[in-house]
Amino acid sequence: MVNYHVTVDSNAGYSYTMIMKKFVFTTGTLLCAAVVIVSLFSACATSAVITEDMTSAEIIQRAQEAMDRNRYNIAVQYYQALYERNQNSIDLLITAEYHIAFIHYKQKKYELAREGMNDVISYYDNPDAVFLPQHFKRLAQIVIATIEEKHS
Repeated sequence: MVNYHVTVDSNAGYSYTMIMKKFVFTTGTLLCAAVVIVSLFSACATSAVITEDMTSAEIIQRAQEAMDRNRYNIAVQYYQALYERNQNSIDLLITAEYHIAFIHYKQKKYELAREGMNDVISYYDNPDAVFLPQHFKRLAQIVIATIEEKHS
């Protein structure tokens, strides 16, 4: 590291001294930095951080952020936690199941995606289905139709 001292005089009679630092990178320094960066990213990318005090909304938000970054395995971990923690909320169960199936679709695991979408649609085969979030049924039907088109 090389230090540079620069003095700047202004018209008001003040002078400022700044220390500017220039980093000198060598091949070894760059290689070391690259190894550290790769290690950090690979460590961060393997599992979701899910704490006991996270709300359902926070879990969904984190899952969506993982999806936005194409970190599908992490997103699945968040949605599985949502599913496991909310066994008494049919809306959240459907939300989790739909998104897990959609992730399978994005990963081109079409058979898993089809099974998951069919599971979502099965929630709507009862008299109380009018109280369920209807968009998941329609989205699941669209994904199934898309899978059928690709495999026919």
